[in-house]
Amino acid sequence: MTAPRIDTETLRRLPKAVLHDHLDGGLRPATVIELAAAVGHTLPTTDPDELAAWYVEAAGSGDLVRYIGTFEHTLAVMQTREGLLRVAEEYVLDLAADGVVYAEVRYAPELNTRAGLTLAEVVETVQEGLAAGMAKAAAAGTPVRVGTLLCGMRMFDRVGEAADLAVAYRDAGVVGFDIAGAEDGFPPADHLAAFERLRAESVPFTIHAGEAYGLPSIHQAVQVCGAQRLGHGVRITEDIVDGKLGRLAGWVRDRRIALEMCPTSNLQTGCATSIAEHPVTALKDLGFRVTLNTDNRLVSGTTMTREMALLVQEAGWTAEDLRTVTVNAVKSAFIPFDERKALIEDVILPGYAEAL
Repeated sequence: MTAPRIDTETLRRLPKAVLHDHLDGGLRPATVIELAAAVGHTLPTTDPDELAAWYVEAAGSGDLVRYIGTFEHTLAVMQTREGLLRVAEEYVLDLAADGVVYAEVRYAPELNTRAGLTLAEVVETVQEGLAAGMAKAAAAGTPVRVGTLLCGMRMFDRVGEAADLAVAYRDAGVVGFDIAGAEDGFPPADHLAAFERLRAESVPFTIHAGEAYGLPSIHQAVQVCGAQRLGHGVRITEDIVDGKLGRLAGWVRDRRIALEMCPTSNLQTGCATSIAEHPVTALKDLGFRVTLNTDNRLVSGTTMTREMALLVQEAGWTAEDLRTVTVNAVKSAFIPFDERKALIEDVILPGYAEAL
């Protein structure tokens, strides 16, 4: 089947897997407005459609720091138990409605403690909300499994605490770890002790690298810190000339280190100029373990269905391409091998066969 024949409704029905999606970047606009009113936080607008448009416009400046700044308003409504429960539950239900069957949601607990919640209370509350969402999705006939990645903010001093939380809650829904925040000027190796602790405790981790900073960031993430996946990793192309891979690019490809690619987000932050020319297609064709992700659904005004549709319409992707990156994502998920294998064989492949 060729790409133009895949309509949007068919794409929505396809089983999807997302590895790179931020909890605080995917709220429903109406929920932000209601929760902001409850806590007395002022928003740019109280109209849901206008707020959604504001996010996309504000984040589309081509500047990662300004992009991150849009999270001020979502974080403001995620400081209470009630807010966290609602946001986490709705997060799951929105993914289920989009055809997602496996997801890893990431957030930094330290950013949700302004109103007095402890780090442990934040984690436990989010897990409670996610569990409620998964139960409702399953009851509605659209089951989705959601694992949690806890983030440390690389420009602050609590990364070690976040890593300790990942270790403490790894049997309670937390499947891995990440560092997030401004990449340029805050290299991964600054937090080597945290990554060594995670490795010693057999907790997998991904690292935001190769988005706002280039090959040195990717090299540190992979070769110094030992990341199993790369958050974005789009600038690995700087080590590829005329289709020939340099040593770092070859290492990433040959060892199947997954690239958590987020096309729309990359357009917003200036990492790519168009969907048609986004490196995700060339890297897929070169044999990298490419995965497709949303990054921040509210901030980017996107969904997994929309990301797929854009690649089909503007980059010529086929159903086989979409199935490949979905299988890639599950292969690189931070859950046990037998569970990944079952998801691929019992859900992903049959789902594609049925939908197409």
